[in-house]
Amino acid sequence: MPLILGTNSIKDTGYNVDNSLRFNSGSSDDLNITPGSAGNRRTWTWSAWVKRSILGGEQNLLASTNNNRICFETVDSADQFALTDTNTSTIDVVTNQVFRDVSAWYHLVVAFDSTQGTAANRVKLYVNGSQVTSLARSTYPAEDAEFSINNTSAQYIGRNSGGSNYFNGYMSEVVFIDGQQLAADQFGEFDSDSGIWKPIDVSGLTFGNNGFYLEFKQSGTSQNSSGLGADTSGEDNHLAVNNLTAVDQSTDTCTNNFATLNSVDKGFGTTAFTEGNLNATSSSGWNPARGTIAVSAGKWYWEIVSGNSFQIGVCNDTIDFANNDNAQDLTGVTVFYNGSGGIIRTDGSTVGGTTATVDANDTVGFALDMDNKKLSVYKNGSIIVTNTSLSTSITDVAMIFGTTDGGGDFKINFGSPMYAISSGNTDANGHGNFEYAVPSNYFALCTKNLAEHG
Repeated sequence: MPLILGTNSIKDTGYNVDNSLRFNSGSSDDLNITPGSAGNRRTWTWSAWVKRSILGGEQNLLASTNNNRICFETVDSADQFALTDTNTSTIDVVTNQVFRDVSAWYHLVVAFDSTQGTAANRVKLYVNGSQVTSLARSTYPAEDAEFSINNTSAQYIGRNSGGSNYFNGYMSEVVFIDGQQLAADQFGEFDSDSGIWKPIDVSGLTFGNNGFYLEFKQSGTSQNSSGLGADTSGEDNHLAVNNLTAVDQSTDTCTNNFATLNSVDKGFGTTAFTEGNLNATSSSGWNPARGTIAVSAGKWYWEIVSGNSFQIGVCNDTIDFANNDNAQDLTGVTVFYNGSGGIIRTDGSTVGGTTATVDANDTVGFALDMDNKKLSVYKNGSIIVTNTSLSTSITDVAMIFGTTDGGGDFKINFGSPMYAISSGNTDANGHGNFEYAVPSNYFALCTKNLAEHG
């Protein structure tokens, strides 16, 4: 059960990445560029930080014509990382390792140089700073072979050339180097205190004629320096934007990882997760979905917008949602349930009575005080439940969860929302983007705050 605790969070030091871009297959999101002239098709490097949302199926990170692509694939075992070409089978380098932690940011590098005399040196895969040596398949290209990556055909980020196999998740610090095969240490380093792999400033690299550096600092939809696909390398190789908008620009990054719902830690029913695991839709029954950050101390704030009956609350970390549907009836749970009016329930019993009715599109805020084991609830900025005691089973670690009744959905905002915020409020550390003011001394659920307060 992948989750994040304060002990595996890097403190706020060193190089910071401000933005990522959220990709959603349901809306066919991608970036693309067609180079005016071919670059070096024998030597290049691709690097990106990636946080997955939905697992399974082929999901493309970089692709060109003829099915040349960097992707998560499914041939041997779903969710392996690969550089492959299924049309000709002349290149097929695939990890044994699978990538199924939807709470984590992975740093992935493909370093290509077909001019190398040793076949194994022609394709090097790196994950979180280390070269991958355990491979499920290892068909290396012929010496001096050229493929369609870095050619004059369209190059896609987030889908394949046929308009399918879209990526679900977040990307940040996306780099393409034209003409050099670079190792991972040109893009990151190990933190001297924690040993965690982290990004470094890459702006001083030589990117080459067709190279680009995507920081996702702009929010426009045009193929220029103001667009989401703006190239900040100095080469002005701006990417076109397809179905991505300003709301897909995120502050959930490889240096400040925000909580989301966990698409692999959920109830037994059918729940669809979209928009970077910030939107959950249940087709029938109550289907809980747990968050990716667990807290043992501190004070934490998040918001939801729901169009139907919902349950949002906290639970101890041993609750088994896989075999239970209605979370409000479980021991070890404190939940705010909106049916005909809000109701606080703890360990299956009503403790808070009926509070203010929550209507569709209301914003409901939650303030969790783990220092005193209390939960407060807000409706559109006004408090409606004050300091309800948590279940006595929630002692050391609390996990946030949410669920919605069949046929409905809810949108959760841990501080990096998937919907437009009309006002914009941060916590006292300047993190998060909320519709209503964050209560004093409460913080957004992200790793920078977790390292300091959790």
